[in-house]
Amino acid sequence: MKKNLSAALLALVFAAPAMAEVGYQHIRNATAKIEYGGTTFLIDPYLAPKGAYAGFEGTPNSRFRNPMVEMKSSAADVVKGVDAVIVTHTHDDHWDKAAQELMPKNLPVFVQNAGDAKTIRSQGFQDVRVVGKNTEFNKVRLTRIKGGQHGTDEMYAVPKMAELAGDAMGVVMQAANEKTVYIVGDTIWNHAVDHALEVFKPQIVVMNTGYAQVQGFGGSLIMGTADVGKMAQTMPQSAIIAVHMDATNHGAVSSKDMRRYVAAKGLGQQVAVPAAGEVLKY
Repeated sequence: MKKNLSAALLALVFAAPAMAEVGYQHIRNATAKIEYGGTTFLIDPYLAPKGAYAGFEGTPNSRFRNPMVEMKSSAADVVKGVDAVIVTHTHDDHWDKAAQELMPKNLPVFVQNAGDAKTIRSQGFQDVRVVGKNTEFNKVRLTRIKGGQHGTDEMYAVPKMAELAGDAMGVVMQAANEKTVYIVGDTIWNHAVDHALEVFKPQIVVMNTGYAQVQGFGGSLIMGTADVGKMAQTMPQSAIIAVHMDATNHGAVSSKDMRRYVAAKGLGQQVAVPAAGEVLKY
């Protein structure tokens, strides 16, 4: 009986389909192309040439122009082959004027709420969809993670600052025989992040970790090195991708800083800090 049971279990294990490969290409900042479930998603396109925009007012190093680094590919090449766009929020470094002008107007664009949908439709885009729970596209399910906090409690206590910070969603990607991907988005670590990790148990976590600053406030608009360490402890079996560094004037953590932190903590097998244009496979 035991032998038959063991044989049956082994048969189930070997019959289970292998997980498909997920491809993540880091473009710049939070911009990435993700190959997932046979579909190519472009995340938070920030496509202008280096130095196209003034630095963000009221932030450190605002004398520097953004983006502060160039892309390795042309914007036209970045857009090529894209099936859909995910815009976590409409701040300039996630959805810039260059992207608005370059993206095909009939390309599906997934957003966090009706307000962002209205904004992007007003820019001429014809197929704008609000992400909910298990919003399906080409057999890929997208789930919005609400409750992200794009700054500290101190920042949100100031009405003007709260309006500037606004909302920014996270997104979970799921499909049959695919690893679950969690794009954390522009948020500090809070209950929404804890909840998403607990419920979805993602095998791949993409973190925005440039620790962006605002003058006159402590803390940060997004995560930083310590959050990467916390994620590694919280999700020891998950691959972590740390991005959103180098490209904007108010970032306090560079990719070099992050790589030093990862090396010092012995996290190199778990945490990737991709260079511009680098492709990761999972």
